[in-house]
Amino acid sequence: MKSQWQNNSSDQYKELMAEALRAAENSYSPYSGYRVGAAILAADGRIFSGCNVENADIGGTICAERTAAVKAVSAGCLEFIACAVACPTDVSCCPCGICRQFLNEFNSDLTIITREGPTGLRTIVLSALLPQNMLV
Repeated sequence: MKSQWQNNSSDQYKELMAEALRAAENSYSPYSGYRVGAAILAADGRIFSGCNVENADIGGTICAERTAAVKAVSAGCLEFIACAVACPTDVSCCPCGICRQFLNEFNSDLTIITREGPTGLRTIVLSALLPQNMLV
C-alpha cells in the first residue's frame, strides 16, 4: 500500500511546528520523560498550543493534541484546519488513537503535521489515520 504521508515544508506549517516545539518545553512528563507539544491552526487564523500533562493515574494523562484542542474550544473556536505534533528530539511523533478520535470530532479532513528528521515536515489527512471513526 502506498504511503499517504507527504513531505511539506510550507512556511505556515513551519510556524505551526515551531509553536508545537515551544509548547513541548512546558510538558509535565515526570513518569515517561516523553515531552510532546501540539499546535492547532484554527479557521480564523488563531493558533492554540498545548503540551502533554502526565498523571500517576495514567487515565488522567492528557496528550498535547487534546490540550491544544480544549484550549481552542474554550476560546470559542470549533473549526480546525491543521494540527502540528512535535517532540523536542528528532523522533517523529503522531497523535494516539484517542487524540485522533478527539480531533476528528472537529474536522475529519484536518491536516496532521509531524517532523521528518531535524528540519523536514510531513503531512497526512486525519481521516487516513482514522479510517473507521466513531462518528455516526
